[in-house]
Amino acid sequence: MAKRDWYTYEFKKGNTILHKGITQDLERREGEHKSNLEPGGHIRKVGIAKTEEGARQWEKDEGIS
Repeated sequence: MAKRDWYTYEFKKGNTILHKGITQDLERREGEHKSNLEPGGHIRKVGIAKTEEGARQWEKDEGIS
């Protein structure tokens, strides 16, 4: 059985979504986005942990892959 260690997320500032994506490390990814996109932003996890395949499918379904 595949591990469910991938997370889908939105990087937001206020109510505005600046970026959507997948990661295995939400804290690291939030730090990268704060450095590159918006220091005042934050990550909001979307849904539950997924398999890599499920996370990549979410990206396709959201039109970001």
